[in-house]
Amino acid sequence: MPGKRILVIEDHEENRRLLRDLLTSFGYELIEAVTGEEGLVVAKAEGPDLILMDIQLPGIDGYEIARRVRSTLPGRTIRLIAVTGYGRAEDRAAVMKAGFDAHVVKPMNPDELVRLLRE
Repeated sequence: MPGKRILVIEDHEENRRLLRDLLTSFGYELIEAVTGEEGLVVAKAEGPDLILMDIQLPGIDGYEIARRVRSTLPGRTIRLIAVTGYGRAEDRAAVMKAGFDAHVVKPMNPDELVRLLRE
């Protein structure tokens, strides 16, 4: 999947930097957004192949972003991966119910994330 475009929606600069460094080192093209609202605008305009996003964001949370991406961009095949501190079984179930394809708990294992990106 190197060369694919990935949108990262994350409000913490340090987490964005870590993802930026990891993903660009594997050849992915990265687009970044800080808020849920910005992420939705960028997703519609840029048409990424995959979106990595936090759940707890300012404004619109990750669950709502996932629902809106799935309902407003139904013709596009965009993989959605939650990268979140929420790791309980009920959190994982909520992530999947909202329309995500995968769930990664922070602090993330870089090897696990890269494996998911290559699936």
